[in-house]
Amino acid sequence: MSDTTFEAMAMVIYFVAMIMIGLWAYVRTNSIDDYMLAGRDLNPFVAALSAGASDMSGWLLMGLPGALYASGLVEAWIAIGLTVGALVNWIVVAPRLRTYTEVADNAITIPSFLDNRLHDSRHLLRWAAGIIILVFFTFYVSSGMVAGGKFFESSFGMDYRLGMTLVAAITVLYTLVGGFLAVSWTDLVQGIMMVAALIAVPVVGVMHVGGVGEVVSAVRSVDADYWALVGPSVSVIGVISAIAWGLGYFGQPHIIVRFMAIRSPREAIQGGIIGISWMLFAVLGAIGTAVVGVAIYARDPERLADPETAFITLGQLLFHPLVAGFMLAAILAAIMSTISSQLLVTSSALVEDLYRTVRKGELASSHLVIASRTAVLLVAVIAALMAWTPSDTILALVAFAWAGFGASFGPTILLCLYWRRLTPAGALAGMITGAVLVGLWGNIDGGPGGVFDLYEILPGFLGNLAVAWGVSRLGEPDAAVEEEFASAVRATRV
Repeated sequence: MSDTTFEAMAMVIYFVAMIMIGLWAYVRTNSIDDYMLAGRDLNPFVAALSAGASDMSGWLLMGLPGALYASGLVEAWIAIGLTVGALVNWIVVAPRLRTYTEVADNAITIPSFLDNRLHDSRHLLRWAAGIIILVFFTFYVSSGMVAGGKFFESSFGMDYRLGMTLVAAITVLYTLVGGFLAVSWTDLVQGIMMVAALIAVPVVGVMHVGGVGEVVSAVRSVDADYWALVGPSVSVIGVISAIAWGLGYFGQPHIIVRFMAIRSPREAIQGGIIGISWMLFAVLGAIGTAVVGVAIYARDPERLADPETAFITLGQLLFHPLVAGFMLAAILAAIMSTISSQLLVTSSALVEDLYRTVRKGELASSHLVIASRTAVLLVAVIAALMAWTPSDTILALVAFAWAGFGASFGPTILLCLYWRRLTPAGALAGMITGAVLVGLWGNIDGGPGGVFDLYEILPGFLGNLAVAWGVSRLGEPDAAVEEEFASAVRATRV
């Protein structure tokens, strides 16, 4: 059999496994709480790997190794910032968010938590947050489908639209039928595939070259400054901007919703240990892949034309075609895990935060589950139509999304969890300020000392904090809000 046949076999096995997990989750999903949060019964191992897999996407296996291959360890600052941000997120946000969302009238989405936490009688926070999620994540999902289509186009020569439709159909299928439980368990499998592949490539690559010493010598002969974390091409603003990526974690709905689903605040700490361990192995594996790539291909464009294909090319060089096929599947897993998580959060915003606000009265749980599945399909169709003809505009908007979510939601979540005096007006003003600053700052270049080259998440984040604090100081939260805050603090400590 040809190499392509073996690789296609691996893809089929992977796709069947994802569908089977979706069907398994379907029979265990009976209520809206099950569909949106798996009944808050996620064990820490699943929650941790699900958070990691839904976060990293194809950037971890292609973008990061490619950048490190081309430029050296100076490109590692973003990975450092993200790792530190993820660690702080698990320690600071996870335990208290798990507790507080239950205290705040069992909130099962981020917008409903903000609404319930601050007793926003006009539901402006819920609407604002729901619309932000709906708009940005529709673009995010679309970009993931574009990545899936291009993956099949470049790896198998398949028509872009056919590949995109295949990725979209299978991801939508298991997300639609199995909800949060299916997304979390498929993320678990996908997370294991990703980290296993990222460890295997550099380990076998080092053996292929002849040992660690040979790899180091080969890399040094190609680029004597490869191991330097600073250099003439790296500015102070560049380093600060890269590290600032870590601030985004506090406001990413598809990541922090995992904290709400974990079984208890105590297990959130265990999840943090597991999650950060996974992330360290993954990031070190990506760095190792780049290093081995430099040692083997010596940055020769005739041997490796596109640095972002270093992981794929090394997998095909070092392993049997069937194993290489599963490594290709690991890239697809990274793409699909992000699509499914964002798809579910978007549908939850549409149903739980917007539809339920419009539809007055009590709605049956079965009705809400059907509405959520319909919303998954609706958002997926819109995203697929946007992805049908790839657009630079879509990809450019997605580049803003991490900063947009981080700056608009991150400070608000932190203040909700740790400051009893936050008011609905303060939270809303801060969210709007963060989003606007990201939009403005990201479209201006230069300035005194290159200040506008600073990654827009930092001014947006700080602006949100300052405005939310200032506006909240002008008012007072009611007694019920303060009582709930105290109750959440006590419950977290138990």
